[in-house]
Amino acid sequence: MNLTNVVLLTAIVLSTTACGTIDTLAREDAVTRQKLRDLGSYCENVPRIYSGVAYDFCSLNGEPNRDKSLEAQPAGSVPWIAFDFALSGILDTLVLPYTIYRQSRDGSIEISR
Repeated sequence: MNLTNVVLLTAIVLSTTACGTIDTLAREDAVTRQKLRDLGSYCENVPRIYSGVAYDFCSLNGEPNRDKSLEAQPAGSVPWIAFDFALSGILDTLVLPYTIYRQSRDGSIEISR
């Protein structure tokens, strides 16, 4: 496998699994806002810098038992959110110049009800 294929495969994997980053960067703020409201998140806003990691944290920081997907996992398995935290951190680092610009221009994504 040559370097181009590795980079392409890495980009595809990151873009499909780092959904916290994708939700905050590639979609409208209203989509992020609504998803976190639906999860019952207690977060009031999501900063654009490292927004994927912040989004993942906010998805966990909410009303209990709103996300039933964690209950369906076998005991002892690693929850999907652990992978998403790691991959969102990587992707957030790669897009850091853009998110710094967006944070200074637009501010944080407001979630408050």
